[in-house]
Amino acid sequence: MSDNTLFHSGFIAIVGRPNVGKSTLLNHLIGQKISITSRKPQTTRHRIIGILTDAHSQFVFVDTPGFQTRYLNALNRGMNRVVSSSMRDVNATLFVIEACHFDERDRQVLELLPHNVPVILVINKVDNLADKGELLPFIERLATEREFAAIVPVSASQGKQLDTLLDAIRPLLPEGEPIYAEDEITDRNERFLAAELLREKVFRFTGEELPYSVSVVIEQFKQEGKLRRINSAIKVDKEAHKAMLIGKGGAKLKEIATQARLDMEKLFDGKVFLEVFVKVKSGWADDERVLKSLGYE
Repeated sequence: MSDNTLFHSGFIAIVGRPNVGKSTLLNHLIGQKISITSRKPQTTRHRIIGILTDAHSQFVFVDTPGFQTRYLNALNRGMNRVVSSSMRDVNATLFVIEACHFDERDRQVLELLPHNVPVILVINKVDNLADKGELLPFIERLATEREFAAIVPVSASQGKQLDTLLDAIRPLLPEGEPIYAEDEITDRNERFLAAELLREKVFRFTGEELPYSVSVVIEQFKQEGKLRRINSAIKVDKEAHKAMLIGKGGAKLKEIATQARLDMEKLFDGKVFLEVFVKVKSGWADDERVLKSLGYE
């Protein structure tokens, strides 16, 4: 890396409408789970950076919330601001869509992308296509929507074609030294990652029953050697949501906490003692002050 003319590094925004697989793509690109995923749209709420460094390049991926075009409460407005700000000062943009699905919601996101930044069209979930012959006509149609730097079909969940995608990104990055240390995979601290992993399990184990306006706050995070002691609160809007999360005899909450703890131990490479409580705070998703405290500027 001493000869910086041979090394490329830069920022790449990952954008798209909700639920097209942006976070899954980020996690598989860097080989670690740092951005949470679920079938529930709008799982990602914050800008999350994932870093991949190889012998020739450092890719700094910026995962963003799905751009919300329908429901604009204070939470969604805050998430849209996160998307817009994340597209500034990047060297390239990955515009992610679902294979053979392109509608007005996708077009609205595409129209928001700045024209002075190269865009790679990433067609995700190609493994879900029953008829692979549909893909080529779909690519030809999408190529008329905008001049893309490249069009790359992938399966983020299966890790297919990701090397091809990296090869398409690399020439778009400027020459220069790495921006982050070689062993870094994200700019987020462990406290933030712990909250996100717990929030993911809330969505995973409550399905469609619980509104997505659920937040997680880490009230205490202490590290003693390789042991981490974490006290957390899941905040919901209604008492009924609290009962739903706790479950009969506390079984649901225990399952959520256990799975979150296992993910934390894998990511942090150490034992985790996790305490989880459920608290009711009505209307937080429309409270600008609460949202600011949670990081939505």
